[in-house]
Amino acid sequence: MKPDNRNLILAIALSMVVLFGWQMFVIKPQLEQEAAQQELLAAQAQAEAALQASQQADSDTPSVAQSSGSNVAVNNGAVSGGISDAKPQDTAPRILIDAPLITGSISVMGARIDDVVLTDYKETQDPESKNITFLHKASSSQPFFVEFGWSSSDANQPMPRADTLWQTNKDVLSPGAPVTLRWDNGQGLTFIRQISINDDYLISYDDSVQSTLDAAITLFPYGLVRRHGTPPTSGIYILHEGPLGVFDETLQEEDYSDLRDAEQGKIAVTPSKAGGWIGLTDKYWLAALLPDQNTRYDFSFQSLAGSGERYQVDYIDSKGLVLAPNTSVSAKGRVFAGAKIVKLLDQYREDLGIPNFDLAIDFGWFYFLTKPFFYAINWLNELLGNFGLATIAFTVVVKVVFFPLANKSYQSMGKMRLLAPKIQQLRERFGEDKMALNKEMMALYKAEKVNPAAGCLPVLLQIPVFFALYKVLFVTIEMRHAPFFGWITDLSAPDPTSIFNVFGLLPFSVDFLPPFLQLGAWPIMMGVSMFLQMRLNPAPPDPIQAKVFQLMPIFFTFLLATFPAGLVIYWTWNNLLSMGQQWYIMRRVAKS
Repeated sequence: MKPDNRNLILAIALSMVVLFGWQMFVIKPQLEQEAAQQELLAAQAQAEAALQASQQADSDTPSVAQSSGSNVAVNNGAVSGGISDAKPQDTAPRILIDAPLITGSISVMGARIDDVVLTDYKETQDPESKNITFLHKASSSQPFFVEFGWSSSDANQPMPRADTLWQTNKDVLSPGAPVTLRWDNGQGLTFIRQISINDDYLISYDDSVQSTLDAAITLFPYGLVRRHGTPPTSGIYILHEGPLGVFDETLQEEDYSDLRDAEQGKIAVTPSKAGGWIGLTDKYWLAALLPDQNTRYDFSFQSLAGSGERYQVDYIDSKGLVLAPNTSVSAKGRVFAGAKIVKLLDQYREDLGIPNFDLAIDFGWFYFLTKPFFYAINWLNELLGNFGLATIAFTVVVKVVFFPLANKSYQSMGKMRLLAPKIQQLRERFGEDKMALNKEMMALYKAEKVNPAAGCLPVLLQIPVFFALYKVLFVTIEMRHAPFFGWITDLSAPDPTSIFNVFGLLPFSVDFLPPFLQLGAWPIMMGVSMFLQMRLNPAPPDPIQAKVFQLMPIFFTFLLATFPAGLVIYWTWNNLLSMGQQWYIMRRVAKS
């Protein structure tokens, strides 16, 4: 076997190992994690329904678990405390949340935000599917909640706890109608909290403490997000799910495993300047603490001790506020609890001065391409009314931008096609004399003004575009469950059809097959378009190379079977446009 053929086959083999490895160790786990997430959501909903029914049956004997309080203290600039493993039986009244995008409730016991349902999003595409329940009650099987509070320099002064019963002036929280809570600790301090909500996903706290003490006391306002249990994640490097924050305008991401492995289960962050934010993110949802951006806080990521896996992100004003006798102090805090809508995060970044809040969406290494691509496709969607059509229109825009470079490439490929007979003659003439053959071929290319490497240019240009578009389809909530036409009801998911049941015409499923074998209609159309496009390219003079290139469309057909349908539609349409451009230019070259 010739050395150049051996190297080509070796390169193809290595590429196949990498790409099929991607299928087995990235795409397949991703699909499995998505399925596990849906099963977990269903199990949580059933468990909470059963628990609520049990609590209602026992409502004639109310009980408040005193051991569940958060005895928060300042500990090396982080919020920590001895939290009991016991879950409180929350029988206290609740303040209903009535907002355009959120429903749920806040218990007057502890004043925790622990019941948030996102009314614009369902768990699946089934019209009967339940809405996403994002934050979960402390009494549920997987508590996930937000808490704001105070810590004190005087250990004998009672502070609000998870089992504190606040007094409230109303039982419904809605935009423009805040709720005021009040609690007297019986030892000279009165805590007043006003909670408000906007039309989106932002809940604000305005806390104040009034003192009738004879001496000054220092109070430390804090905020935390706590989650019980490790949620299913995609487990792939292209998407971060878990703790994250921006400090000194720099994004810091931690995995749940990082917190479990950290010394004492904690990663402390002490920014050098005021502001910043911290939170826990899923693929599409975010719970983030947004403290006053004019104050410097200490932040921390924690894995809490005790039975089970429990995680916390928090901030605290470790310098504290001095509360003089017969005066008051105040602190403000916000929490974002909802969908990571790009425009909304950008709006809060600008209006509230939240640094790099848009980085809660993992746009990846190609951020400088991914975010502009999203805005371009989103604008086209607003114009055309369909994200699939927007993707097709965006493909045309990309082709127009790269048109001059692609033209030069296709002109060179056209000339290479005309030179193929002469190159074959040189191969026959010089045989195994590689040095003489290469010298004559370079002289021929120079005389005909042909660049043999120019044919690779269109492929190289597509690589960053491909990955940036993949990110747009994979991480943005706007693409979730976005339909195209016909059988494509979710552009962010693979084509649901399969050739093995004649694209759904036969009455059986093929879910038992590996994802890359379930060839849908769009991946097959992509493979056909790729095959036709390669027919326009000059055939390699070596027969072995020619056979390898003939197998490439088949290989990519199986590869893209597991990619989002929107990306396959983009690739197919790009192939068709390239074929038209290439055919036209090669005809001009042949006539010249």
